[in-house]
Formats: sequence, C-alpha cells, structure tokens
Amino acid sequence: MQPVDTLPKTVYTPESQMHSPAKLAKAMWNDLKDSRELAWRLFVRDFSARYRQSFLGIFWAFLPALLSGLVFIFLQAKNVVNLGSVDIPYPVFVIIGTTLWQTFSESISGPLKAVHDGKSMLAKINFPREALVVAALYEVLFSVAIKYVVIVAVLLFFKMPLGLGLIYSIPAVLSLIFLGMALGLFLTPIGMLYSDIGSALTIFIQFWFLVTPVVYAPPHSFPYSLIATLNPVSPLLVGTRDLMTKGIILDTTLFMSVSACSVIGLFVAWVVYRVSMPIIIERISS
Repeated sequence: MQPVDTLPKTVYTPESQMHSPAKLAKAMWNDLKDSRELAWRLFVRDFSARYRQSFLGIFWAFLPALLSGLVFIFLQAKNVVNLGSVDIPYPVFVIIGTTLWQTFSESISGPLKAVHDGKSMLAKINFPREALVVAALYEVLFSVAIKYVVIVAVLLFFKMPLGLGLIYSIPAVLSLIFLGMALGLFLTPIGMLYSDIGSALTIFIQFWFLVTPVVYAPPHSFPYSLIATLNPVSPLLVGTRDLMTKGIILDTTLFMSVSACSVIGLFVAWVVYRVSMPIIIERISS
C-alpha cells in the first residue's frame, strides 16, 4: 500500500467554481465517492498508530464512558447526590447514557481533530478534503460498534430483554452522530485558524454534559424542562436509550424533528466546510 504522505499531487483535481445548487450537490457527491479509499487508508493508519503501543487497545473505545458511569452509580448508591428515579435499573440507565454521550462527544470533536492532524497533507497534497472528515466518521462508527457490544453485555447482566429496539436504535445513533459531525464541521474552519476553539470545545462539551439528561431523567417541571426541550442532544439521546431498553420512543415528534434537522445541518456544514477550506489552506500555507 502506498503511504498516504507520498500520494502524488494529481490524485484529485477539483472542479471549477459552480454556482448551480444541482451542480454543487453533484460535485460534492462525486468528491465524497472519490474520498472513500483515501479515507479508509487514513483510518487504518490512524487506528494502527493509536493502538500499536496501547496496553488496553480498543478498550479505550468505551472505558471513559464506563468509568464515568460507574462514578455516578457510586454517588447515587451512597446518596452523595440525588439524581432522581428512573424506570429501568439505574446502572443500565447511566452506562447507556454515558456511552451515547461519548459517541456524540467523539462526533463533534472528530472533524476538527482529523483536519488539524492532516494539516501537513492539506498544504502539500491536492485531494478531496472530505477524506479527512470521512476518516473521522469511520473512527466514530468503529467506536460505536464496540460500544454496542458493551451495551448488550450490560443489558444481559441486568437481565433486561434484548428486543428489536437495539436494531431500531442504529438509525437513532446515526442521528446523534450526524448532529455531532454537523457541529464539528461548522467549527472546523475557524478552529484551524484559532487553536482556542479546540480548548474551548473541550470545556463546552463538559458543560453540555451537565445540562443533558445523561445521568438523570429529563426534568418535567418548568423552567428545568426547557433544558430537555431546547437542548438538541436531549431528544436524540433519550430516544435512543428508550429504544435500546424499552423498544419505543416516547416523544417521536421531537425526536424525528431533531433527526431531520441533524441531517440538514450536516449538509449545510459540509457546504460551509467545502467553501471555506481552500481559504483556510491558503492562510495556513502562507
């Protein structure tokens, strides 16, 4: 396999400026298809580099979420904090919640990290810029596959039924990923210019965790109920967790609305990323 860094500069020739939405969509789709092979090679390279000298290896795909969940389970059991009652075993509630949150967190930070790590390639090689984002998406999807194994194990341990909801939850998880990727793509261009964005994003994600019903049930009393209503992650995370544990989504309308907005937002963010990256590359290369 030819090393990524030695790819010739003729790998990708961008099409001319297109103002027609139909032509733009076609060009974006063509570049997305052209980027698949390179994206896979980037994913394999990064995956090998990440886990080659790691003792725990792929366990890092779910350990942060599991350890975070165990902390809240301990605090709740010892009455250190009162996180309210839920209608399923609390350990199942928390571990699934923190696992889904880790998926969202990886999705929102993945594009910026992938493009930042590929900065040297961007300055030297002409290739579809979508390859970096698709490689980040591959990493998230691989991590999700590992997390599903953990979720099934947790459900079996607590003797909860494994229904079709686990299968139905796959599109729901994708909606959560699309929302994170959309936000990450919006932040990537400015994050390439200002390193503060990456640091601020880490702090913001931690704060967002606290206002999302990850380890507690969605509040129903005003004004706290606004947290679940205005927070776009809440219906996706809660709906996905309900599918996994109960096989149903209680608020289908809100879930479907946010899912549709996530897909639309991802496309808009893709356009912004595509239009802004040539300018960003020119600035970081000068």
